[in-house]
Amino acid sequence: MAYQISNKAPTVREFALLRKRVGWGETDEILAQTSLNNSLFHVTIRHQDVLIAMGRVVGDGGLFYYIQDVVVAPNYQGEGLGHAVMYEIERFVAKNAKAGATVALLSAKGKEAFYEQYDYVVRTGEPLGLGMCKFI
Repeated sequence: MAYQISNKAPTVREFALLRKRVGWGETDEILAQTSLNNSLFHVTIRHQDVLIAMGRVVGDGGLFYYIQDVVVAPNYQGEGLGHAVMYEIERFVAKNAKAGATVALLSAKGKEAFYEQYDYVVRTGEPLGLGMCKFI
């Protein structure tokens, strides 16, 4: 199949729809637009002009980079599109993150091995703690 890979942000509607298709629920469009506008980097994959995979990087562009919304539509999973997204993200990180920067992500449960292929490590609690988050 012919896929189109781009670094252009998705529209807020297609972003919300893809998130919904993978079971992440409804996304407030105003919050989503703000989030997309403030991202440091986007990668999208389309098939016949339909968004089927994406990922983005958020952060301060200096010390902290956070990988967010790496997602592949259910009917396209298992075709290597997640790897294509991560390839583009890793290229961005390699070009932009300098020594001393932290690149982080929250993996969906059971997907840790996918990210370990890219040298991300599960925090065991030593020496930095397990990490925490707050959902509002």
